[in-house]
Amino acid sequence: MAKQAKTRDTSLFLPTTAAELSARGIGQLDFVYIIGDAYVDHPSFGPAIISRVLESHGYTVGILSQPDWHSAEAFRRLGRPRLAFLISAGNIDSMVNHYTSAKKRRSSDAYTPGGEAGKRPDRATIVYANRAREAYRGVPVILGGIEASLRRFAHYDYWDDKVRRSILSDSGADLLIYGMGERQIVEIADALAGGLPAEQITYVNGTCYMTHSLERVYEYETIESYEAVARDKNAYAAAFMAQYREQDAIRGKRLVQPHGDAFLVVNPPAAPLTTEELDAVYELPYTREPHPAYQKEIPALFEVKFSLTSCRGCFGACSFCALTFHQGRVISARSHASLLKEAALLAQQEDFKGNIHDVGGPTANFRQPACKKQLKSGVCADRQCLGFDHCKNLEVDHRDYIALLEKLSAVPGVKRVFVRSGIRYDYVMYDKSDAFLRTLIKNHVSGQLKVAPEHVSDKVLRLMGKPASALYDRFVAKYMQLNRNMGKEQYIVPYFMSSHPGSDLSAAVELAEYLKHTGQRPEQVQDFYPTPGTLSTCMYYTGLDPRTGERVYVPKSASEKAMQRALMQYFMPQYRDLARTALQKAGREDLIGFGKHALVPPRMGKQAAGTPQECRRRNENLHEKHRNTPRTPREGTHKRR
Repeated sequence: MAKQAKTRDTSLFLPTTAAELSARGIGQLDFVYIIGDAYVDHPSFGPAIISRVLESHGYTVGILSQPDWHSAEAFRRLGRPRLAFLISAGNIDSMVNHYTSAKKRRSSDAYTPGGEAGKRPDRATIVYANRAREAYRGVPVILGGIEASLRRFAHYDYWDDKVRRSILSDSGADLLIYGMGERQIVEIADALAGGLPAEQITYVNGTCYMTHSLERVYEYETIESYEAVARDKNAYAAAFMAQYREQDAIRGKRLVQPHGDAFLVVNPPAAPLTTEELDAVYELPYTREPHPAYQKEIPALFEVKFSLTSCRGCFGACSFCALTFHQGRVISARSHASLLKEAALLAQQEDFKGNIHDVGGPTANFRQPACKKQLKSGVCADRQCLGFDHCKNLEVDHRDYIALLEKLSAVPGVKRVFVRSGIRYDYVMYDKSDAFLRTLIKNHVSGQLKVAPEHVSDKVLRLMGKPASALYDRFVAKYMQLNRNMGKEQYIVPYFMSSHPGSDLSAAVELAEYLKHTGQRPEQVQDFYPTPGTLSTCMYYTGLDPRTGERVYVPKSASEKAMQRALMQYFMPQYRDLARTALQKAGREDLIGFGKHALVPPRMGKQAAGTPQECRRRNENLHEKHRNTPRTPREGTHKRR
């Protein structure tokens, strides 16, 4: 079959200019969709999915991508929409997009042509909503996307270092769609098209609205008000846990959070799409390309262009991940037939080189719900499927995923199928069969397997919702043994995080020792980033584990964060002084010197008297006093990076 060249025909995309509207004979659009990213018509980009879903239901949609927000003029470019403005800040929260965890401005934006920074405002959802109101008074404004979804309740904002109101309150929008919005947007569109005013669309699951009266709100639970959570951290933790527990489409309750003289009403989550519905969404006529108007590449498209989304949802329970609040914990998966059809489409693309970069989702090796109970009764309110420990009812089965990978590998034109979106190694280890790990190693790893143990201190891992360190050690040993058995030289690239709540200097030193013993030298360090909607962010702000009410140590000062990062890169000359200071503060002078366990040498002129051999001996004696539970060093198990 002949390869398909990149399309430059604008008629295959949603209209973005008045000229494109005229060419299609559209006098007035039903919806104008304002987005903070470049317009890429690919199913890895939320606006592409929502606009194509609306189009499939007979609605016209125009895309207003990265408009100039300094005045309302750019927001009039596509005219007054008949039904509503739709607003999304983009695939990433605009503040995360703009700032590092150190609150420094980023120099690039992967979702903008050429990676150029500065094409969207801070707090883009709020700014866009205000400009849309200014452009056309009386047109309903509906928020969606990750920024709106995770800021729907009163929330701690890391950049302002305070609790902010619901983004719905701050933006003045009519409705907010949270989670994956296909169900909600069609139901809302049909209601608006039927003549129902936006203020009366209060019944759609997976949406929020503001009201001044609860007279017509039924079966709800009131949680702590914005005012209460802004002044009392215990109230904040209690409100967060209520939100966390009710994040379920089957048993979740409607939640009401007072905001001054108004009320935020958050309806229960929308049900996940069925396999048939998910297939239909991904089989819509995406061009899989950026709009032809762009002259430069969109960096974010590179990794996902030849990847397949096979599932949604995650029951992994990582405390620092917001997926629980967005996609939910119930897994929904596409059919093999749908994925094979998409793989055949990829193989026809002109620039396809034969490699499918990834087959996965939030977690690649989740293709089924954690247990059958979830489908009837919903997810448990106060129990996790995975985490530091795992539920005894967890059903572990990789057979469907193995079969899928084998079928995809046989598609004509496909040379290799890789798994890069990340696997849960604990789920792999709980599988009584080695079949998946063997298949992965043999066919679907390109030299390095990326996994995320995140830390080695069990007290930190418990707070992170990650499995015990010993399980990761066993996984590494098993992975390397199977590679040796197959005659392969492949490595693990682990990701570790510094300064997560619970990580004091003692835990940071433990991680540094582990890195030394295993021969790892991370070139980049991931510092904990308190983003909206996560359990870890609640811990960071309140100093409490909201699940238990117990106090949690939180490294907040810039100096301590810098020391924890320096300990992870102790081998770099520019970090030695800071690592030394950290070791001294932690009472671990045994790791300063020339012994085999030492992380950094002493400062010049500060070396204790004696021969080098005597200095090393003193280091070793000191070190033994601190090693109550020694680790067994393993060499060659990880790829240095």
